[in-house]
Amino acid sequence: MAQKPSIPKGTRDFGPNETAARNYIFDTIKSVFKTYGFSQIETPAMENLSTLLGKYGEEGDKLLFRILNSGDAFAKVDLSENDSKKISLQVCEKGLRYDLTVPFARYVVQHRDEITFPFKRFQIQPVWRADRPQKGRYREFYQCDADVIGSKSQLNELELVQIVDKVFQQFGIRVCIKINNRKLLTGLAEIAGAPDQVTDITVAIDKIDKIGLEAVKNEMREKGLSEQAITVIEPVLTLSGSNREKMAQMKNIFQGEICSESGLKGVAEIEELLDYIELADIQNEVEIDLSLARGLNYYTGAIFEVKALDFAIGSICGGGRYDNLTGIFGLPDTSGVGISFGADRIYDVLGGLNKFPEQLRSCTQILFADMGEVPYLIPVVSQLRERGIACEIYPEKSKLKKQFDYADKKNIPFLSICGSNEAETGMIQLKNLASGEQRSFDKGDLDGICAFISAS
Repeated sequence: MAQKPSIPKGTRDFGPNETAARNYIFDTIKSVFKTYGFSQIETPAMENLSTLLGKYGEEGDKLLFRILNSGDAFAKVDLSENDSKKISLQVCEKGLRYDLTVPFARYVVQHRDEITFPFKRFQIQPVWRADRPQKGRYREFYQCDADVIGSKSQLNELELVQIVDKVFQQFGIRVCIKINNRKLLTGLAEIAGAPDQVTDITVAIDKIDKIGLEAVKNEMREKGLSEQAITVIEPVLTLSGSNREKMAQMKNIFQGEICSESGLKGVAEIEELLDYIELADIQNEVEIDLSLARGLNYYTGAIFEVKALDFAIGSICGGGRYDNLTGIFGLPDTSGVGISFGADRIYDVLGGLNKFPEQLRSCTQILFADMGEVPYLIPVVSQLRERGIACEIYPEKSKLKKQFDYADKKNIPFLSICGSNEAETGMIQLKNLASGEQRSFDKGDLDGICAFISAS
């Protein structure tokens, strides 16, 4: 007996219903992006490893899927060197993209002469990470990104907050929009006496939701941070109060015995963004979370993370400001800011909260049963399709129960049973399978048929 086929762990198949649900997610997000003036681009699934390596930190590099060179990739490689990193670079020159932001930075530099700055783009494509699969974490998943590059104005940060707020309002999901600023974390490292360990601190802090405060403190110890430094950092991670109160406390901290200009600049940027947010009538909760770090190395300013309030899952959206990501590709001093919606996690939240619209369950609106009068039905079906009504003719002359079952399993809301009597009199019978209501129409009364479908 042949072995049942399978797919790699951390990936999923999506059938017709699931695909319709995902398209609902993509279309909703895309429509909001467009109302804020973002234009769509696409980049290749694979990038040169030189583009990807070193942009996500040491841990991010470990999660890159690498593509083996074509042909006999190992032909000229000395396998006795016992250096896996060196061998990997020799046999793999390309990799699957880890996110959409680094490929976007590469795109901007490569196409700089064709772009009008500030450049507002959105991108909806899959990414791949060699992560350990678990609930809400996949190895292949879609991101829906919006970025503005070529402007330092915090009006861009405000627009991203507005986009997040609008998207989740349309989905009917209550969220908390968490905000921090990497300059605060830089300032925190400075007053803790560890200015050269900002990366170690942010990587550790970024895991606080997953492993807890004590484990984060242990990781900082393992990275060589002193107990005195940890004592300075810990109370900031648990700071309470309103957003304004938190900023007032941070300002006092950064103006203390050890002054941090970076930290004070971060406070000023958050206060400016809060001023904008208060004017923008944001409906969802906005929280300044000083433990928010987002481990990616390229962030330099505001950082965002979005949590669903009524469903237990990791962040469903995140992003931030990056001041010089394009500089590594030869275009320095070009600041950008962006957000990324995790479509697969949003899919899980919508499904878990039963928030998908009912009409997504079927794309077919009318099933025409085969009662031996297919030639009579073909012109009617063609005209209805021209009107935008999705129709099917059952492709085989079978028992009526089998055709009813087909409509039921596919969640088709209307069934038309037209036999010889209808063909002779030029009529179309339509039945609403949910309500049981049945109507007869002249086959030329397309307006009446369409109105009946739309009203139900």
